[in-house]
Amino acid sequence: MNLLSGKNDRLSRRGKEIFDLAVSIDWEYDRDFVQLLEEQAHRKKINSYVIWPGNLEDVYSALEKDDLAFRFLFDRASDTSPEFHKIQKMIREKGGEVLETLEELEWAKDKATMHLEFIDKGLHTPYTIILPPYDSEEEFYLSVEDLSKLGRTFYIKPANTTGGGVGVVHGAETLHDVLTARQNYQQDKYLIQEKVIPQERDGYRFWFRGYYACGLAQCAWWNDQNHLYRELSREEIRRYRLKPLFRIVNQIAEISKLKFFSTEIALTEEGKFIVVDYVNESCDMRLQSKAVDGIPDKIVHNIVAELIKYVRGRLKNMPNR
Repeated sequence: MNLLSGKNDRLSRRGKEIFDLAVSIDWEYDRDFVQLLEEQAHRKKINSYVIWPGNLEDVYSALEKDDLAFRFLFDRASDTSPEFHKIQKMIREKGGEVLETLEELEWAKDKATMHLEFIDKGLHTPYTIILPPYDSEEEFYLSVEDLSKLGRTFYIKPANTTGGGVGVVHGAETLHDVLTARQNYQQDKYLIQEKVIPQERDGYRFWFRGYYACGLAQCAWWNDQNHLYRELSREEIRRYRLKPLFRIVNQIAEISKLKFFSTEIALTEEGKFIVVDYVNESCDMRLQSKAVDGIPDKIVHNIVAELIKYVRGRLKNMPNR
């Protein structure tokens, strides 16, 4: 379904159709974001097509029969809906490009892997203990010293089960909490992580959400308690010496190899920038003008422009464009 015109809900039978850009989605609240993508694509002479649960099987059948082709896929669905995997696989087999591939996401979304990579590259992270999957190692040992380093309350996070805080225990206090949590996703590694407390002054809680899109790093205030965003001004960046935020976001892009993601960074009382939530590869792109806890519209519009700019550059290198 083309979210702008209502076309493409049913495929044409007039012969093979070729589209420059396909966007796959599985979440109804992506509608405004996808509409912005299509509008920007249209301005840049890029024709687009939206793949969603309602037309998934028709699209796959048409790709299989070679009645339909996509040069580039922006995949917003495969990470959370496995039924979309076959679409990505088919497009790649037929020579199309994908942002991001399943293999790339698999590497970047593993919190345990990213934790170790971040430390190796000099980024500050919360004190963390990584536990093996329950299925492979039911028993584990934690010393009193280990537990004391975590603080009175701490987080328990599955390494690969992501999206909207799924599986995360926010106020863990005991070893029993850890034992219980590990059994929820028994094939996943778990991170036991200290609770980071950001500095607070001038009425601000120094917790930020960073966004990266194809070379562009952006940051906004984000309150981890009420989940509300606020734009970060140039004056605030200067006054509070927040330029390191952008360097950190760019460094995470180098480590994760992703072209589009968000991250969370807190500035502590000790003056340390600590990466709290490493790589969110499935960004919630609801606009602030449409949802009280949405992202500032300016950031979303900038992301859309960079994504389409990137797609346009890739398309120029493809044959028969």
